[in-house]
Amino acid sequence: MLWSCSRLLIKPTPCAGPIIRPLHLSITRQNISKYQSEEEKEKISQNKKTKKRQLWASVAVGGFLAGGTYTYMSWKRSLSQNVTAILNDNGTKEFLLSEAPPSLTPSRSIVNPEDKTGLKITLYQYQTCPFCCKARAFLDYYGFSYDVIEVNSVRRKETKWSKYKKVPILVVEAGDKIIQVNDSSVIVSALFSFLAGQKEEGLDTIMDCYPTMRYKNADGKEVSEIQNSYFLMYNEAKMDRSKENIVEERRWRKWVDDVLVHTLSPNVYRTHTEALETFKWFSVVGDWDRLFSWWEKNLVIHVGAIAMLFIGKRLKTKYNLKDDVRQSFYDECNIWCRALKKKGTPFMGGDQPNLSDLAAFGVLNAVEGCEAFQDARNNTPIGQWFDIMKLAVKNREGKAMVAV
Repeated sequence: MLWSCSRLLIKPTPCAGPIIRPLHLSITRQNISKYQSEEEKEKISQNKKTKKRQLWASVAVGGFLAGGTYTYMSWKRSLSQNVTAILNDNGTKEFLLSEAPPSLTPSRSIVNPEDKTGLKITLYQYQTCPFCCKARAFLDYYGFSYDVIEVNSVRRKETKWSKYKKVPILVVEAGDKIIQVNDSSVIVSALFSFLAGQKEEGLDTIMDCYPTMRYKNADGKEVSEIQNSYFLMYNEAKMDRSKENIVEERRWRKWVDDVLVHTLSPNVYRTHTEALETFKWFSVVGDWDRLFSWWEKNLVIHVGAIAMLFIGKRLKTKYNLKDDVRQSFYDECNIWCRALKKKGTPFMGGDQPNLSDLAAFGVLNAVEGCEAFQDARNNTPIGQWFDIMKLAVKNREGKAMVAV
């Protein structure tokens, strides 16, 4: 049994003989180490190396985050000094811009020769943002021609001209008017209303039906909310749809935004490894190699993965997801699939997709290449509906509405 002490003092015992001076014994770690086995020494050496590697890794990550944050803040300050927001042309219709946004080369252009709407559409987006994917699913299904401006999620210089700081943003040039449409649900509602018999009224007239209300919340922070986001503004007599059908569609569209979409982030950013793989997939489908510099791309991938890992955990708590967040994702996929089974039709819209189909497909399309969605395909029936929706969007099966 090994034992040690800093000093062992043997006190002298009184006797008649000569005084015996105290004997000092010092047993230290150096004395003990010679009794350690070679296996124990090797284990201690390995532990020291591991701690050293962990220290250097922490320093590297900290430096990367600090450098990235400093660079981002520097750009933000410099860009804010040089860009002025474009104002609306009067005090009430905020959606009317006084001038066109700065000219940028589109990351890609989608052209449908059959599009007769007369609208010149530009979509400002993140390629894998669920709400941007929802807007694109709608535009593609109905066959709109439009340009895509991919926004750098770090610098965001492409949207510095806008007072509205989120994406998607749709800018529509209609005759002599330049109209800015914010929020994916409003984009869908306004453009569908335009297609469904209101072309003669004009998109600007339709936008009057979606006013923005501003108020201060309980924390004293000013927030804005667009009214009537899920309502369609058209003459129902011109559309062969029942009131019940319209209400059901609206309910499911709202479910997509209020429930389904909130299960995505906690799932695709469930662990650091998953978060990193998700961002690497985002970089591929978003073509970041072409659109951004090497260091910008890697800054977004690595810093974004770390940031979203923590955000995903916060969202899990905020939206009361199960401890195993996959189960919450499966539950919502099953709710959708059971509703489809009950209807007995391939889509919520019947034989053809409606706006709720396009909304659900759009947000799920944002995570199609992630492990979470592959797990959902394996554990729920969502894949069958998703695949036929993907084909319907690719084939522009609603294109007849833009051709008249």
